[in-house]
Amino acid sequence: MKLISGNSNMVLAEQISAYLDVPLTQCNIRRFSDKEIFLEILENVRGKDTFFIQSTSYPANDHLMELLIAIDALKRGSARRITAVIPYFGYARQDRKTGGRTPISAKLVANLITAAGADRVLTLELHAGQIQGFFDIPTDNLSSAPIFIPSLEEEFNGEKLCLVSPDVGGVVRARYLAKRLGADLAIIDKRREKAGVSEVMNVIGKVKGKICVLVDDIVDSGGTLCNAAVALEENGAKAVYAYVVHGVLSGQAIERVKNSPLKKLVITDSIQATDEMMSAPNIEQLSIAPLIGEAARRISEERSISALFK
Repeated sequence: MKLISGNSNMVLAEQISAYLDVPLTQCNIRRFSDKEIFLEILENVRGKDTFFIQSTSYPANDHLMELLIAIDALKRGSARRITAVIPYFGYARQDRKTGGRTPISAKLVANLITAAGADRVLTLELHAGQIQGFFDIPTDNLSSAPIFIPSLEEEFNGEKLCLVSPDVGGVVRARYLAKRLGADLAIIDKRREKAGVSEVMNVIGKVKGKICVLVDDIVDSGGTLCNAAVALEENGAKAVYAYVVHGVLSGQAIERVKNSPLKKLVITDSIQATDEMMSAPNIEQLSIAPLIGEAARRISEERSISALFK
């Protein structure tokens, strides 16, 4: 088993390496003067089960190209199997045509990864589950539940919660966690006028006097999440927390979260945190290294991954 990491999230890769007790394979990634990427695997990978760890987070295009070039290098190095470990799969929000003459970029990226030579994909909480079908190779889409449920149980110590989906699209995720925790469920009905801007319309469900936990897969600008927190507070919520898998947190998002009614925003380290993110008083990060590491081990040993979630 060989673990190799790109530049997107070296901290996570080192934690996965420590969990598996498998050292990271040395890899040289550099850029020519015109910013072309050059990548060289510095150890023998012939006949090895290889895992290249790379989130396609900011700068998304650079990290995507690193991933594609690494897959090609491993294929030409005669690796037995190449698994693209993509904790955060960028372009996943472009999973359908939203108007005339618009792309389905998630499908395009899936095609690129397959064409580059990947044998399988290991990822976490795709924006839409059907994106698994965009790949013509085996794709394991891990759930964040094994990370979030213990944290929620420890944080609230048996208190009655209300899990809240910030939009209709996230209801399945929120319902699953609510069922596992024995919590109530509510939904935010919002109307998005344009990308990056959302307007909360109303709250579906009883939240008055309850501790509400917003659950989502991605927080980017933070507008949806913070507007939802305001709506819950106005509807009598006792306190508002948020658990979100991928903390993109672009632009003024961190400042927006700090000034929002959110008591705490909990994210995972699928995207490497910035110093500003880590210094925010109401943002906390959970590690997905044990989850990704165990899934990678099970893939290598040809064991069940679904057993992780039972």
